Amino acid sequence: MSRYLAVIPAAGSGSRMGGPLPKQYLALGDRPLLQYAIARLCAHPAIDRVCVVLASDDQRFETYDWKPFAAKLEPLYVGGDSRAATVLNALERISSHVNADDWILVHDAARPCLSTQMLDRLIEEVGDDRSGGLLAVPVADTLKRAGSDRRSMRTESRTGLWQAQTPQMFRYDLLLRAMRSCDLGQATDESAAVEALGFQPMLVQSDATNLKVTHARDLALAELILNQAAGKK
Repeated sequence: MSRYLAVIPAAGSGSRMGGPLPKQYLALGDRPLLQYAIARLCAHPAIDRVCVVLASDDQRFETYDWKPFAAKLEPLYVGGDSRAATVLNALERISSHVNADDWILVHDAARPCLSTQMLDRLIEEVGDDRSGGLLAVPVADTLKRAGSDRRSMRTESRTGLWQAQTPQMFRYDLLLRAMRSCDLGQATDESAAVEALGFQPMLVQSDATNLKVTHARDLALAELILNQAAGKK
């Protein structure tokens, strides 16, 4: 029977946040941003293992208390020069205890608001689809094509366009083959690498609350979403 394993790339410097602390360790409430992704994935009953992939010289991770997640959590100090390289390094590191048809869910360290319902929907709708799938939302805003001077050249049709999120979920053998064959410096997500092999991953509808913290102002929005979700329980 196939297992579900999660991989969280967390080796980046978070340079776009403009501070000295890597983004995954920024405080959100009273916890580091990374802990939210780890907690949600470790709590899901279908997920057997959660691998957080860190830079080889990361000295911050061990300063936090990860004991509540010890049954599933596995830190891997094999981060690469890009997100794609980090994911590939992780896949190769776990090769000895993963089967070819196991499912790998790659999730951003900076998406703290993933819900159990989103995970359930992803796993259920992808099912046994050979191409895998990912959470995504249909593009709602009008899209403009800009020139080099930042002036609008034309309006682009948003018909059929979706904004990719994570987790992105693929069979281990397919994802490993895709990551080995892609340009590690250019691939922006795992789905792009899988698409390059001729597969068509399923788009599983999510919503805007599954946001990625990219800029400092996103932390306040993420905290608001988390507080609202906690209030509904």
